[in-house]
Amino acid sequence: MINMKKLILLPALAVTLWGCSEQESESNAVTSSSEMPGKGVEVKGFHSPIAEEKFQTIIINRALEALGYDVQPIQEIDYSAGYTAIAQNDIQWTPVNWDPLHNEMFNNAGGNEKFFKKGYYIVGAAQGYLVDKATAEKYNIDTIDDLKDPEIAKLFDVSGDGKADLTGCQPGWGCEKVINHQLDAFDLRNTVNHVQGSYAAIISDTIQRYKAGKPVVYYTWTPYWVSGVLIPGEDVVWLEVPYSAHPQGIDTELANGKNYGFSVNSERIVANLEFAEANPAAAKLFEIASLNINAVSAQNKLIADGENTVADINRHVDNWIKKNKDTFNSWLKEAREAAVQQ
Repeated sequence: MINMKKLILLPALAVTLWGCSEQESESNAVTSSSEMPGKGVEVKGFHSPIAEEKFQTIIINRALEALGYDVQPIQEIDYSAGYTAIAQNDIQWTPVNWDPLHNEMFNNAGGNEKFFKKGYYIVGAAQGYLVDKATAEKYNIDTIDDLKDPEIAKLFDVSGDGKADLTGCQPGWGCEKVINHQLDAFDLRNTVNHVQGSYAAIISDTIQRYKAGKPVVYYTWTPYWVSGVLIPGEDVVWLEVPYSAHPQGIDTELANGKNYGFSVNSERIVANLEFAEANPAAAKLFEIASLNINAVSAQNKLIADGENTVADINRHVDNWIKKNKDTFNSWLKEAREAAVQQ
């Protein structure tokens, strides 16, 4: 005899099983979407043609990849062109917005109407002028305007014209205008040449002169490997400026009364505003990511010691993420939550 109860129950069971399968599929889709909110979205970043900026760029790229974004190769272009490209959304972001040093380039490319900028990625970046310690102590050189003395300036002459050759800024960088402004403000043009070119090349020449026992005067910044080779306080000393003289009218005097002519900067992440508004996960990542300046300095020293290939730098990133797994994962968690809350 046919069991009519079984015949009635079987279709109901089939419907129930189909419903469960559909719910599980939808649940998996939601989970996938929340875990990978950037799936299918291309994103491209840039840094300047300085290998020492690749480390902090790749760290953010790794986080973007973990969020599902289709990360494109990093572009290496000058800052001014990079800001223009971000404003046009040809490039979506950069981790090397020096604030306030890059304010003019940032504003000229569109400012807050074109860019998303929240949070502080790397803080405490110093910059200024340095001179070898031996010469500074022998001739009592404390401030940049000591170079107004032709006899002092002549000590740093490389070109043979009797003027001090100050290893300065690469053309197009934010520091270029500051240095030129200060050479005028402190009346140093008659005794000081602003030597410009590829920074990596001109600073390497400067280091070689130092190693040969010759006096040197140069501009640099931190974090950067130079201060791991010519160590402030041991090999070289910072020069103060007589007063604040900045093209943006910034007061550069520090709380302790020292004045090195430049504000302490932060490296901030800047992104295309439309991209950030359409991608809350990426925007949150850009806002909350924070990297200790000492980690950057340590990695830069590895580059200076010869670990300078892309493979080397990726290994440095691997090591940083491994040592800072909880921090890295916390970025991802907040970014995913931001995408869900949209």
